[in-house]
Amino acid sequence: MLEVVALSALTAFLTAAGNGAAGEMGKQLLLSTGALARRTMGREAPQPTGPEGWQALAGQVHARLGDDPRRAEEWALLVRSTPDQSPTLAPARGLPPATRNFTNRQQVLRQLKREATRPSAGRPRVALLHGAPGIGTTAVALRLGAELHARFPDGQFYVDLRADAPGGHGPEPATVLLLLLRQMGVTPDRTPPTASGREELYRRLTAGRRALVVVDHASSVAQVRHLVPATPDVFLLVVVSGRPFALEAERVLVPALTDRYAVQMLRRVAGRDGLARARTRMPRLLEHCAGNAFALKTEALGLLAEEAREARAAQETEEAEEALRAGDSGADPVRHAARQACDRLGPTAARLVRLTALGGWPSVDAPLAAAAADVPPDEADRMLQAAADLQLVEPLSDDRYRFRPEVGRYLADTAAPEYGVPECSAAVARVLDALLNRALHAAHAALPQSWRTEPAPPAGSPYRGEAEGVAALAAEVGNLVRAVSLAEEHQHVTTALRLARALWPLQLKAGHWDEVLPALRTAARCADEHEPRSRTAAGLHFQLGHCLGELKRWDEAGRAAQAAVESERAAGHLRGEASSVELQGLLNLYAWQFEPAYERFVEAERIYRRIDAGQEGAEDVPRALALAERHQGRALRGMGRTAEARRLLESAAEFFKERGEGYNQARALTDLAETLAESGERTEALTRIAEAESLLTPAATPHLHYLAGLRQRCEGAG
Repeated sequence: MLEVVALSALTAFLTAAGNGAAGEMGKQLLLSTGALARRTMGREAPQPTGPEGWQALAGQVHARLGDDPRRAEEWALLVRSTPDQSPTLAPARGLPPATRNFTNRQQVLRQLKREATRPSAGRPRVALLHGAPGIGTTAVALRLGAELHARFPDGQFYVDLRADAPGGHGPEPATVLLLLLRQMGVTPDRTPPTASGREELYRRLTAGRRALVVVDHASSVAQVRHLVPATPDVFLLVVVSGRPFALEAERVLVPALTDRYAVQMLRRVAGRDGLARARTRMPRLLEHCAGNAFALKTEALGLLAEEAREARAAQETEEAEEALRAGDSGADPVRHAARQACDRLGPTAARLVRLTALGGWPSVDAPLAAAAADVPPDEADRMLQAAADLQLVEPLSDDRYRFRPEVGRYLADTAAPEYGVPECSAAVARVLDALLNRALHAAHAALPQSWRTEPAPPAGSPYRGEAEGVAALAAEVGNLVRAVSLAEEHQHVTTALRLARALWPLQLKAGHWDEVLPALRTAARCADEHEPRSRTAAGLHFQLGHCLGELKRWDEAGRAAQAAVESERAAGHLRGEASSVELQGLLNLYAWQFEPAYERFVEAERIYRRIDAGQEGAEDVPRALALAERHQGRALRGMGRTAEARRLLESAAEFFKERGEGYNQARALTDLAETLAESGERTEALTRIAEAESLLTPAATPHLHYLAGLRQRCEGAG
């Protein structure tokens, strides 16, 4: 009896295949789906670009299945055998701990709790919590999570956008979705590359759940609009430090603390004895702090350390009165508190934090701060700890620190008047050099044989192997992205370009496409301005094209890849030209444009064969030709030319077998098995599947699952 896949099931499968194309096996499934769509339609069927396109394709395919039993069986087997590896909502680490010094926000909490617990009545539960910088918006959000922990048994998920916006511009909406999905336990290889795919997965993970989603330091409605829940028991809390924006939500203002509760906070932090020391200064102190929680806590910490300097109390009172008369910090309690903390910290440590703040870095460690201030790392470490005690920096994990936005801006603004522009510029340059050294060592460790990464510099600390190198780059990615734009701004063009080139392992091995994309755009533009049609410009356009392709931005990716080809050709770099043409072919392949893909792969092969023995890159040619064969075979399979595809894929698999490259051999064998199955040679396909399985380790779980599904398709075919 003819089995025709239901239209709803076909639509769901196609949409999932399109949205889930992350990682090698996601791409493999997408290629198999595209090849089958082409065979079914009898013509080229370009990959859809959105939900409506996938739905339309499903309708077109479904209309043909009733008259084509063989294709109907192929679709049924493909849909049925594809393992359901849809991510599930994983328990998160939850929100960061709430502060012990929480004071008098009960009215604000009541407003938030009403929104979180009211009857849904078809209205999404969303609140926009806002207030002046330092007023305590984050503390309120964390306190709410602690008090309502039992109400959200499916998890509390927290994303802080501050670390991802060092220049004051928040991350793109697609990146916000990415960050949230990571918190929900979605691994990189199962994260959709497109914004629409990520939103669909977010809604699927939260459907019917009881969860709290907190987005801290949001800066625009676009960042959070797609997070508004469609399920009644998910509560979205958006936290804004500063002016609110036009989100459809319950707006809740965090006001300044009244004097009564300001004194209460001072007492909680400084104790009764500390409060007693400030009795004569209390009116002025309260006036300066203006009910700002950060300023009050900073003053309280100063009171704790005041025993050794009680003799200066009168002098400080006079300074405070002068500042107030001059209009300094009365309207900006955070900046006033930061100034007071710098005074308490001492000139040497204050210089370090001011110079370190100049870069607007997402986070810093002792060696980077040491570079900024030109002091030994152990001294920088002690100074950072002292600054953390006074709230000038916030400690993070892995011995790193970050600045509160308003505090960082104050420190940076006051650095030049204190130390002069030349010293500030030199401090930024030293940090850029330190980051470049760190990035070059990490990139070389991650890809020691790649011609796209520089050799490790003689100075600095090397990393032990690929995993450590990739991890080091991932830990520093925010700073590296920031460094590219800062280096360009300070006219350190070569540094900017080298930093961006060092990001290549993060694209290739760790899937950090969203994070590195802004830096690659900046660097490619900078290279075109300062080193046009050079190998450096070509390499950066290649990276940009690769990144955009992984995010399925096909048109932009194609333009970047073409720019890479033109620059490599102008520079006379055959290996780079062939590699860039190959990238063009891969972009065509993954967009289901099989004929153009095949033409590009053939062209890449011709260019590789022009590299003679003794020329640069000659040692890479045999392997490059084998990869070109594999890619040609994949494109031919998509075109339905299975006999030619089989010959090329067998040749590629044999090459990798002789080279002892088990993983690449398994990939070629997987392509070959699919080609054989589509030709009706299912017994031979099963043999190739078993051969591929034997080459893979248990760590290659996605590949093994894919092969299991392919085996099921072969065994289930009539």
